[in-house]
Amino acid sequence: MKTLDQADEMASQANSVDAAVKIACARIAPTWPLDQFIAVNPYWGYIDEPIQSAASRIERYSGSRMLMPRSFYHEQWSAGSLRIKHLQKALNRSGLPISIDSLLQELRKEPEYLPRIPLLTALADTKRDLLHGMSISDFVTHNVSQHCASYFDHCQSAWETQHKESLYQSWLHHARADMSPWLLMGIHKVRHFAHSLPYNPQTLIEEALRVLPVPSQAWPDYLTGLLMSINGWASWCAYERFQANLSGQHDDHILQLLAIRIAWEQFAFVHLLSSQILPAWTDAWKRFDASLTLTDTRTAFDWIFQDALEISHQEQMHHALAHNAMDSCVKPSNTPDVQAIFCIDVRSELFRRALEAASDSIQTLGFAGFFGLPVSYTPLGSSAGRPQLPGLLSPKLSVSDSTGSKDTDQHLLSKRRQDLGFKSAWKNFRSSAASTFTYVESCGLFYVSSLIKNTLHRASPKVKAGHDQDHAATLRPRLSDDKGKDEASIAGLCDLVSGILTNMSLTAGFARLVLLMGHGSQTLNNPHAAGLDCGACGGQTGEVNARVLAGLLNDPAIRSGLDARGISIPDTTHVLAALHNTTTDEVTIFDTDLLPPSHVSDLARLQTWLQQAGHAARRERAASLGIGDHETTSEKNLLLQFQIRTNDWSQVRPEWGLANNAAFLVAPRMRSRGLNLHGRVFLHEYLSELDHSGRVLESIMTAPMLVTNWINMQYYASTVDNRLYGSGNKVLHNVVGGRLGVFEGNGGDLRIGLPIQSLHDGTTLRHTPLRLSVWIEAPQDSIEAIIARHAVVRNLVYNGWIHLFQITPGTANIARYCCGQWEHMDSVPAV
Repeated sequence: MKTLDQADEMASQANSVDAAVKIACARIAPTWPLDQFIAVNPYWGYIDEPIQSAASRIERYSGSRMLMPRSFYHEQWSAGSLRIKHLQKALNRSGLPISIDSLLQELRKEPEYLPRIPLLTALADTKRDLLHGMSISDFVTHNVSQHCASYFDHCQSAWETQHKESLYQSWLHHARADMSPWLLMGIHKVRHFAHSLPYNPQTLIEEALRVLPVPSQAWPDYLTGLLMSINGWASWCAYERFQANLSGQHDDHILQLLAIRIAWEQFAFVHLLSSQILPAWTDAWKRFDASLTLTDTRTAFDWIFQDALEISHQEQMHHALAHNAMDSCVKPSNTPDVQAIFCIDVRSELFRRALEAASDSIQTLGFAGFFGLPVSYTPLGSSAGRPQLPGLLSPKLSVSDSTGSKDTDQHLLSKRRQDLGFKSAWKNFRSSAASTFTYVESCGLFYVSSLIKNTLHRASPKVKAGHDQDHAATLRPRLSDDKGKDEASIAGLCDLVSGILTNMSLTAGFARLVLLMGHGSQTLNNPHAAGLDCGACGGQTGEVNARVLAGLLNDPAIRSGLDARGISIPDTTHVLAALHNTTTDEVTIFDTDLLPPSHVSDLARLQTWLQQAGHAARRERAASLGIGDHETTSEKNLLLQFQIRTNDWSQVRPEWGLANNAAFLVAPRMRSRGLNLHGRVFLHEYLSELDHSGRVLESIMTAPMLVTNWINMQYYASTVDNRLYGSGNKVLHNVVGGRLGVFEGNGGDLRIGLPIQSLHDGTTLRHTPLRLSVWIEAPQDSIEAIIARHAVVRNLVYNGWIHLFQITPGTANIARYCCGQWEHMDSVPAV
């Protein structure tokens, strides 16, 4: 019987274990499934500490560097991207007492890696012949990964895992019968050991930490190291937890994964390591502890090089924005003929510039691509809705396809379900055991024409539509029937739309045509295709959101409600929805059958301008995609080359996506109009003189700015360490569970982040890893107030995860925010 003191000690220990588990799990950022693939900052769990210390911590947990090798910075120096003035400014900010000559000498050296946190499976590998056999660490990763793939698969496999009470219990049942450790690795007693494990994952973690020789103060670090040893699946479990939290529920898959991983540690300690190996374990912990107390001057030089490279880009932006300041003071005297609202996505910058060059009577604005609609979309015949908004938000409204007639909708629904039923039956036939050896022989000839067509890469229809194409003239995405019928719901929609227009800085001076330009990509044989669609729309195209908002803005009842709220849309204004295919720079305009006859000529003129802009954008992008003779080829032939490329099932680089993104500009378009920003800048419209309360700026700094940080850091992390935070070689990808993610090859950990082909052209990097630089044209006190109110924003700014600059409205004055102070930037000479 336990004494009272023993009971208190065990309770205290359990609390310490629980706290360590929570800390470790909170450090893992989520990853989204392939069909909703959005950019995520994989360092999100560390933003509450300075980026330099977070980098050292991550390196100790996983061996992952958050900086490029010094050879990269030396190449930037040789190319002229880094200069003495940039290095000197970065050196001054660092406060290190060294000379510029000493710093330059460091460019030719590579620092040593920090000691990694000791793992018992890695220690057990020191006793194995790794030249002729698989390491225990790799086997454990493969074993856990294969089980997770089977457990979470609800889409691809016809034979599902049994015993699905929980992830941990399912693994425990399997481990008690699994012969693979003995057959493949010569490891005995795993099944016997599994029978001794408790049925509760939290209990297992507590028991393991009592057995393992890990200092209690190091438990959070040790558990974090374990999760990062299977980081892909840990990130997936973090996604399951994130989605549950959005809906007010609880999910503990990541805790169960941690229990599985620590069970292997306990097995390695009890059955694979002898007492003679424990001194090595103790020494490893001593080296790890010592590294925590040392000032990390080892990477201080690397951060100076990184900061200098970012200063180099910022200098060019400062020059461009400051010298464009006088133009930003001049407001257009006439109402434009067309106002086109684009997503802030960096790919829109190039097309916006091309469209504005087509006519001075075109005004473009930047806004989040989901157009402020918190909706989920359920395609015709489907019972599952998909989110059409950023991953940080949850849907409040539902959208489905409808013709406006219940009878027609029911007929189409019945037909659609029949088609889906046939496809499901055909899929089951192809994957059934009975047809495995006869399918190709029996049906292969039916696919000959399709294979020939795909291999010849002929141009095919434009980017996929977001809805069923039957009755396309009348079948449109609409809000569900319970919205927009009564006065209360209409009032709620009017409030929503009023807020959207206010956040767009578009509350007056409406053009005859207002174009809501969503965007999407077009690729074949690409598991990460959704990552090229709109990140603001949850990895979907922006078609649904654009069409729904256009319908609302054209609705007389909504316009009447907006008028009562101080926003008057003239009767002469018609709103259209369109989709920009970012792979081919073609634009599709929707619902033109609803266009008033008075606007037919306006539409024809707009379509001409869009064609001109598309050709100009393709000419600018062609060289980066290896398309030759783009300067002399005809418009038709150049478009055909882009179409062939995007419909090539073997093409691993159909477009560059958001590669080389580096900055976020929150300002009136006149601040940047006419500037060639090289598709590197997110552009969000903002007029501080219309935002007296600061609410619009607050919504921008707490939503789009966070999203751009996520995008920026996903590209950054996938570049600096593709092994841990990227998905490797696209050619070797195998889809897991139909939508969960990919394996590189047939096993290993679940791969997250971007494939190397999205970042590198085979010769040089196409993405330069820079932290996001943010410029906001607004009063300093407005920006400071928002930073003070929001801890997340404060962490990003104070801890160096983003660079923040302020532009005094209507002037060339630019200031940098650092450590709670504004530092005026000196005027920058022409570059």
